[in-house]
Amino acid sequence: MRSITCLAAICCAALSALPAGVAAQQPAPAAQQIAQAKRPLPAPTSASRHAALTEKLNQNTVTVISGNPNGTYLYLAYDMSAVLDDGNDLRVLPVVGKGGYQNVMDVLHLKGVDLCITQANIMTYLKKTGEFGTNIDARLAYIARLNNEDMHILAGPGITSVQDLNGKKVNFSDVGSGTQFSTRLIFELLGIKAQELNMGQADGYQKVKSGEIAATVLIAGKPTGSFSKFKLEPGMTLLPVAYTEALEQDYLPTKLTHEDYPGLIPKGSTVDTIAIPSVLAVYNWPRDTDRYRRVAQFIEAFFTRFPEFQKPPRHVKWKETNLAATLKGWKRFPAADEWLAKNSAKQASAQPVAIDPAIVRAQAAKTAPNDPAEQERLFQQFMEWAKAQKR
Repeated sequence: MRSITCLAAICCAALSALPAGVAAQQPAPAAQQIAQAKRPLPAPTSASRHAALTEKLNQNTVTVISGNPNGTYLYLAYDMSAVLDDGNDLRVLPVVGKGGYQNVMDVLHLKGVDLCITQANIMTYLKKTGEFGTNIDARLAYIARLNNEDMHILAGPGITSVQDLNGKKVNFSDVGSGTQFSTRLIFELLGIKAQELNMGQADGYQKVKSGEIAATVLIAGKPTGSFSKFKLEPGMTLLPVAYTEALEQDYLPTKLTHEDYPGLIPKGSTVDTIAIPSVLAVYNWPRDTDRYRRVAQFIEAFFTRFPEFQKPPRHVKWKETNLAATLKGWKRFPAADEWLAKNSAKQASAQPVAIDPAIVRAQAAKTAPNDPAEQERLFQQFMEWAKAQKR
């Protein structure tokens, strides 16, 4: 009897020593289980909400790599974001880039870069060199031809023509920029072998002013932010660039005016130069990929709302854009082709690129001053090119 009493006491002591939570681990009565089953699910945690928001934002975001404040690209990319980014269905993130050649490098190789703004002549160059492979036009496509980019050459004392830059120190702007890339190509076509230096335009201006270098070059849509701030110092000049036969493949004639640059060009005067079309380019994603879907979503918004880009306060260069214009040597991204095919009537009434025949004839006359037949050939060939841009 004593042993039974002792055993009971030990059991009671053991039970009292168990943690209080153990009792909660025991099976509950059936009624209690039913009540628990009817309780609402716990609210999402902050971590789960964060994950859902991250997924939603990334599903509808595209990036556009542009340029620096010296040129036009950054302002065009900002306009894309201002007009198209609604915060939910589509996010457009402008990215500061170096422009031109480097932007193509980035869209081909950098993760997370969807679109880029570059210069149209890069396709001719890449096909010629093959440095990105023989199938570059299958990997790099275009969405639309944008504005024209004008060649600006500010030279110091003793320089009166582009040919005078042969053997001289010249600023080709930043490394990897569209200016560096295209200036190399243009100078090669014109037979000019300059000593290339690379710096920003503000530094270039100061070195032209001090006589350390012969000239600074910028290729960007007029009026550019940097050249608008410059003033001609004694001996400085804005050099003309004649439109020659060597430049017919990728370039077109244009002019700079006093209205463009009051501090550089006297009132009533103009400076003949050349221009390069810029292009909104994209990696040619396969149709069944998420990246293709995002780009197609951007194209739908961009093309549909394009008239808003040609109104204030958007950059004046949007008025030069014709969405239906073609680019020689390039293939258009399929989603863009499909949108244009479905909306051909609407595009037919769109504002075409303005071409001034007087500028073309003046450039042709200066290029071949003693050869009327060559002047007419240059004029007709350019006007045929211009007509193709309206289709």
